[in-house]
Amino acid sequence: MSSPEADIYAARGYGSRPLGFGARPGLVVVDFQRGFTEAGFPMGGAPMVDAAVRNTVPLIAAAKRAGLPVIACVNGYDSPRAAPHWKAAPVFDLLQGSPAVELDPRIAAAGPDVVLMKTAPSIFFATPAAAILTKERVDTVIVAGCITSGCVRASVIDAFSLGFRVMVPEDCVGDHDPVAHAQNLKDVERRYADVIDAAACLDAIERWRAANDREG
Repeated sequence: MSSPEADIYAARGYGSRPLGFGARPGLVVVDFQRGFTEAGFPMGGAPMVDAAVRNTVPLIAAAKRAGLPVIACVNGYDSPRAAPHWKAAPVFDLLQGSPAVELDPRIAAAGPDVVLMKTAPSIFFATPAAAILTKERVDTVIVAGCITSGCVRASVIDAFSLGFRVMVPEDCVGDHDPVAHAQNLKDVERRYADVIDAAACLDAIERWRAANDREG
């Protein structure tokens, strides 16, 4: 049963239609770096993030088999002075060249096509991510990564604002807090994105691959 809050939004037309996949998908992987995935770091070790990493590896493999672009990013800075006014103190330790800024080994082994270092929440802010996807004729962006309530949400909103269809596989994104994770997914689903799962993304990628193999 829908909550009263959800009914209030639905009554005003939010979430009234699904987006669906367009003509060509691409995958962006946000901040699956050791500083967020490993328990030895202050912001790392959340079980939901670990599960999201494991679920994202097959997505990367499927996209690469299909010849679709995979862009990963890490959050990092040349020096603490390069960072914005974060309210999370450990972010200022995400310095380029430090272990916390390295891709999680599972993501690195999967071999993203492009790895960017970003200095703001969104993978699209002041990076070439959008230009790369546009060059690749992508119209649908699958967003995986962490943290759901922070950099993932920011990336979803920017992808939407740039004119892409946006798909968020809920089992390929993670947060420190399951409640924040669920609330933010529900909110972006009302406005900006389809919230689906890894299986639906894999199916869409494989269908795209099969259709384009036949055309080839």
